Amino acid sequence: MTDAQLIAAHGGPAKLARKLGWTEARAVQRINNWRVRGIPAAVKLAHPQFFLHWDGSEANAVPAPAQEPGHA
Repeated sequence: MTDAQLIAAHGGPAKLARKLGWTEARAVQRINNWRVRGIPAAVKLAHPQFFLHWDGSEANAVPAPAQEPGHA
């Protein structure tokens, strides 16, 4: 899934800004810019519940646990 598709899956820039708790005036524009530039790695790591291992459902908006080598 591309970053643009991920933003769309969260409902677009405005809805994603609300989910992230960002209320500053330029938050929506910032997220809109990510559709072209990509979501910064620092943001993905700071909010893994929205960007890493997300399957599209709000119920599963938590990162999947890391598996140890040899434990499938």
